[in-house]
Amino acid sequence: MSPALRLSGPLREVRVLDLGNMIAGPTCTRVLADLGADVIKVEQPVRGDPVRGWRGQYQGHSLLWKLLARNKRAITLDLHHAEGQRLCRRLYDLVDIVVENFRPGVLERWGLAYGQVAEACPHLIMVRISGYGQTGPYRDRAGFGGVAEAMAGVRFLTGYPDRPPTRVGFALADSVAGLYGACGALAALEERRRSGRGQEIDVALTEAVFSLLDDLLPEYQKLGIIAQRHGTGIPANNDNVFRRLATLMGRTDWLADPGLADDQGRGRRQAELDEEVASWTRRFPLEELAERLAAAGVPAGPVYDIAGICRDPHFRDRGMAVELDDPEVGPLSLPGIVPRFSRTPAALAWAGPRMGEHNGEVYGGLLGLAPSEVDDLRARGVI
Repeated sequence: MSPALRLSGPLREVRVLDLGNMIAGPTCTRVLADLGADVIKVEQPVRGDPVRGWRGQYQGHSLLWKLLARNKRAITLDLHHAEGQRLCRRLYDLVDIVVENFRPGVLERWGLAYGQVAEACPHLIMVRISGYGQTGPYRDRAGFGGVAEAMAGVRFLTGYPDRPPTRVGFALADSVAGLYGACGALAALEERRRSGRGQEIDVALTEAVFSLLDDLLPEYQKLGIIAQRHGTGIPANNDNVFRRLATLMGRTDWLADPGLADDQGRGRRQAELDEEVASWTRRFPLEELAERLAAAGVPAGPVYDIAGICRDPHFRDRGMAVELDDPEVGPLSLPGIVPRFSRTPAALAWAGPRMGEHNGEVYGGLLGLAPSEVDDLRARGVI
């Protein structure tokens, strides 16, 4: 039985062709695969996706690949080869969604861009993720997540005011662009249900990051404020929470102080408040402090490393570390699926597969090629 038929979830009748590599495109298709879509991951023969050679190698296998390619079928296909391009167009006929994150213009050179296939495949939805989008003066530049985070303002806001900007500790730009890509694909599926037509979705890493910056843009436009780095400080901007915390701390003087009655006043005295709260919290062991704050209705939580997350009873109870038995690396823990569905729950079926593991299923079963044709394609380096 095809692995795709064993997937559960609300997208189990949706088929996706994943032409992406690295992180952004595969994150988009990881979300779709998590939710049950039959995702066919395309890799360059021999070399495969560059992620296979990245960090976190266990017995010669990339753990990041195991995460990004979970629940996906893996095939090899050389898109530089004319025969590979022809096979890819045949796959376009059989899928609902195509996801790619090449530099703009690459898919056009191969004759595989949306505008080149839309007439023949009017149903097709194509998600295109790039550094700067498919238009604009920077469209031809190579995109990279760290550069997008810098240009879109996130790195300027990250760190301490007396130190240079720093990076977020994970691939933020690629991940959020992938999430927007998945969101766009699902919206296009719904629109296609009404119109019967597919469309192209253009996701830029820079714009995906920029969209997360709260009210920085209108604040700059209307007030002339350029937000700065504040380190670990968080403004106490909820009046009820501040009153609960002051009561818990026994700071009746704060409750009577008109200068602390609203978030603007507290913002002006942020350093003073931070110092007092920090001094008070040091009086208690972590677990006792967390219980006191929770009982008082004050939002709080520990700053966990990954080991702390794995020990936490709430994460465990919610099943956010799912263990799979992978044939290459053995028992393997991967993050659980988000979000959860009450009637059509999704599940992890397998981790990232071996290179070309599903060539037979896709080329033989889906495209109907004879074994001799598949052998010939393999011998000529097309697959």
